[in-house]
Amino acid sequence: MAPVILPGLVAFALLTALAHDQFVALPGLLGPGTSLLFLMNIVPLIITGTLTHGLAQRLPESEETGTRAVRRYDAALVSLTVAASAATAWSIGHLSHSAAATEAGRNTLFLVGLTLLGGAIRPQLASVAPVTWVFVTAFAGYRDFRRPWPWAVTLHPAGYLPTFLFCLAVFAGGLAALTRTRRSA
Repeated sequence: MAPVILPGLVAFALLTALAHDQFVALPGLLGPGTSLLFLMNIVPLIITGTLTHGLAQRLPESEETGTRAVRRYDAALVSLTVAASAATAWSIGHLSHSAAATEAGRNTLFLVGLTLLGGAIRPQLASVAPVTWVFVTAFAGYRDFRRPWPWAVTLHPAGYLPTFLFCLAVFAGGLAALTRTRRSA
């Protein structure tokens, strides 16, 4: 799994450092005007994609008959990966004075949790859930220009504590699902 995750973390760090305040204006579907899609809302998909790929690379027979705690190892690797990406985003955000870069770390918590919860329901949802979330919030997450709906947590400001706590709870729920559900082949 590490051969996939390390390049993913490097790509995450590079894109966060280079494109932290870049955005694209999109038409709003639920309100008047436009919505802003910061590239930092998309960057966490690198981490969700690498983790999804890494967790899918398994040997079911070995995991079921082995004596190693594979699920705990998976949870530890997911936690370390998310911690590294959040620390990277936080560092880049504070060094560059970019709130969007800091938000990328918080959003990684939420989107990885969403990935793990989706994967516990159905393996294909692990890939689809975070991508769907990013694009639904991009087009329908703002009630008007720069004012996100309460449900669009990945669009909230970086320092908003209730959103951070919610993202942390979704991540914890995803980890619990990862360690308690049986993965199908």
